[in-house]
Amino acid sequence: MIKKIVYLPFIVAVIFSMVDITVSAQTNERRAFNRADFGVKRNAFITSEMGLTSEETKNFIPLENEFKIKLFEIGRDCRRLTRESQNNKKISDAEYTKMIECYIDTRLKEAQIEKEYYEKFKKILTPEKIYKYQQADLKFSREYVIVRRSNENRNNDNNRNNNRNNNNNRSRR
Repeated sequence: MIKKIVYLPFIVAVIFSMVDITVSAQTNERRAFNRADFGVKRNAFITSEMGLTSEETKNFIPLENEFKIKLFEIGRDCRRLTRESQNNKKISDAEYTKMIECYIDTRLKEAQIEKEYYEKFKKILTPEKIYKYQQADLKFSREYVIVRRSNENRNNDNNRNNNRNNNNNRSRR
């Protein structure tokens, strides 16, 4: 009975997040990325998929959020380099080399952080739940990207249709 009470808020949060995604897709609004909203949805999804108890949730989620923030910060320089290169039509070999090395260094640092947090997670969770976490994290990322891309594609299709309708209306005048 207690487990049901613990899971209920997370299940409700996941359902509301799915409704929110569907509603925004239907209204064809292009929304900017909201990191806080994303984190709440992600935490609810992962907690539900892992089947965490309330005690595990209380201990794991803050640590997992800290882990994700560190991973995000590690990749910041590479994302900046990539954005800058997209604005530059002529990129030198030295700049390509810098981006490649940044990417490799970032992956090495991420692996070190992942190992560090795996050791911390082992103090809170069973190996089975850590494995479920890894799977849930991948699943959420895939599903989020799919939903976001489909929303963007719908928005692009609607914009094309609106442009065609506007052009047809102008030609009739």
